Amino acid sequence: MKRFSIGYRTLKTAIGATISIGLAEYFGLDFFTSAGILTILSIQTTKKQSLHEVYTRLLASIIGMIMAFLFFEGVGYHPIVLGCMILLYLPILVMLNIIPAFVSSVVIILHIFHTGDFTIALLKNELSLMLIGFGTGLALNIYMPDIKHRLEQYLIRIEELYTAIFVEIEKYLRNGDTSWDGKELLEAVEVLNQAKSLAFQDVENHLTRRENLYYMYFDIREQQFEIIERVLPKITDLPVIVEQAELVADFLADMSQNINSAGNTANKYREKLEVVKAEFAKLPLPTTHENFLAMASLYQFIEEMDLYLAIKKDFKGISPSRKHFKKKSNDEN
Repeated sequence: MKRFSIGYRTLKTAIGATISIGLAEYFGLDFFTSAGILTILSIQTTKKQSLHEVYTRLLASIIGMIMAFLFFEGVGYHPIVLGCMILLYLPILVMLNIIPAFVSSVVIILHIFHTGDFTIALLKNELSLMLIGFGTGLALNIYMPDIKHRLEQYLIRIEELYTAIFVEIEKYLRNGDTSWDGKELLEAVEVLNQAKSLAFQDVENHLTRRENLYYMYFDIREQQFEIIERVLPKITDLPVIVEQAELVADFLADMSQNINSAGNTANKYREKLEVVKAEFAKLPLPTTHENFLAMASLYQFIEEMDLYLAIKKDFKGISPSRKHFKKKSNDEN
């Protein structure tokens, strides 16, 4: 069983249903409890989703009332007529791509069917229910909890994981250490997925913001992770540890201790890679087939690291207020 908890959406749903039903009853509306249903259906996880849901449900309800008038008043208030109307109504919602709004709109349609008489008073009643129900849900969804601190926690964790991964690669290049179990790789995948999902939620909660640095950052880290996964076999499959491996290990030691989001020095590290390449070329040529394969893999690794850095070269950086962040370097890669 999952841990019992009451989240913001649950709290807003409970409060919203209470307010909307109370208002509808106060104004003497028929079917006043339906206002609570409309509010519950309009409470969403983000502001954009809430606006979209209210718009689609309002549109579907208006279309439903028009069709209810035509079918019920034109043919009759009979279950067969209701079934025929729904048979035509659902494809229209599918065509307009608003099929999730069917549930809320059918509440209004059934009110009309139950009353058996489409009057101006009934129309006002249903419009008032929609105004209270959808309006209450929309009003409550204006407030969304600040998730920046959670994004910062994900940001810090992914940087810690990347540091640990590069440290392990460095250890292998220096002394052939194969004791690493790779658990950081699995955690990195999970953290990146959760971080991107949360960052996208933050995007959806800002109606006018066109970009989200956190989402861009995690997307870049995800692309870099794909490179890390691709280059690991080039290192772990080295037939021998050659002299050139020490050069690459020194570079990784420097880079691994300077992974953070405050600033962007990708070009600086790409220049350092060029130095590594130059030093690489000065070392003696391979004398055995195994040495040749090892040097070729290391050179491919260097090229992949250049791509790893290039992915982030245009990112302008994030400067979060991370009081609990222990790293002190201003470099970033």
